[in-house]
Amino acid sequence: MSELLYFDHAASAPRREEVSDAMGRWQHGVVGNPSGSHRAAREARRAIEEARDEVAALVGAAPGEVIFTAGGTESCHLAVVGATSHHRRHHDRSEVVVSRVEHHAVLDAAQQLARDVAGVTVRFVEVDRDGVCDLESLAQQLSANTAIVSVMAVNNETGVRQPLDAVSALAHSHQQSDLVTHSDAVAAAPWLSLPVVTASVDLVSICAHKLGGPVNSGALIVRHGVGVDAVTPGGGQERGRRGGTLDVAAAVGLATALRATARDLVEVNERVGDLQRTLAAACALLPGGRVTAEGAARVPGTVHVTFAGVASDEVLFLLDQAGVCASAAASCSSGAAVSSHVLAAMGVDPLRARGSLRLSMGPDTTADEVEALIAILSRVVYALNEGG
Repeated sequence: MSELLYFDHAASAPRREEVSDAMGRWQHGVVGNPSGSHRAAREARRAIEEARDEVAALVGAAPGEVIFTAGGTESCHLAVVGATSHHRRHHDRSEVVVSRVEHHAVLDAAQQLARDVAGVTVRFVEVDRDGVCDLESLAQQLSANTAIVSVMAVNNETGVRQPLDAVSALAHSHQQSDLVTHSDAVAAAPWLSLPVVTASVDLVSICAHKLGGPVNSGALIVRHGVGVDAVTPGGGQERGRRGGTLDVAAAVGLATALRATARDLVEVNERVGDLQRTLAAACALLPGGRVTAEGAARVPGTVHVTFAGVASDEVLFLLDQAGVCASAAASCSSGAAVSSHVLAAMGVDPLRARGSLRLSMGPDTTADEVEALIAILSRVVYALNEGG
């Protein structure tokens, strides 16, 4: 067991050695511009296209449907803004339909469009107490002006899975033929088979650093025939949908991380699923502890828990002092903790949400580390309940 107990894989997973090895060739010396014509450029372009082929195969897409981006946030932004901009060409009004528990990469993009572009509005889909998308609410939000429906595959805070097939079927059964669906699959990619889970979705966002790959590396999958306008034009790269010179190392790193994840997926799910059950049971026994969304389908890597009567920053401070890396799964503005919009949408009492804690695991998490975490967390929670 290492001195540092890392339970924040959902924020960023440790870099895989095989990813670093694969990227190394493209991080030193001459790295040609893939858009060029000389030997170095051709080598770079070959590496890009081989990475594109591999990403496509691993997510269930054709190579021409893969657009490389600088991470998951850009991918989500391009999907929401690009698809809505394309819709605006042929409609006086465009409505962006999103669930209330989406990542801010989606929510902020949608709200920025509504603020800055005349004729664009945002409509929100409610969720149940487990954070699962309410299909009746979705049906009520669809209209003849719907441009895009964006529902994530797995929630990044709670690990709760969403019914993507049902969402897509409902959206595509609507009379608006040019409506497109999008899913932020960033939190799903480490745990689920993307070709299966996202098969019914038009646009899919993924990133590398949640898979043990590099930061600032991701992709948007754009199914054939779906219209997406460039948000960053210029240069004509990525079939005119995203301008700028591609980072060869980043693309290679994403492909390598996806390959390693797919290779180990079954074994990791089984082993980490056992660890999840052990950790969740222990958290539920602590004073004021309540595991979030216990009744919902969740990926194995995340245990989200709330504690009554304590504050997240207090728990995290003491955990950090003991060598545990974790997160509150809440945003922060000017140093002040802000209650999670996800928990608010689920109807969690604000006082309980104030004591939220996300403990997330990965392929390298061990049973010894989980036992050590349980011992440390128990001491912390009991100490806080006793007033220090």
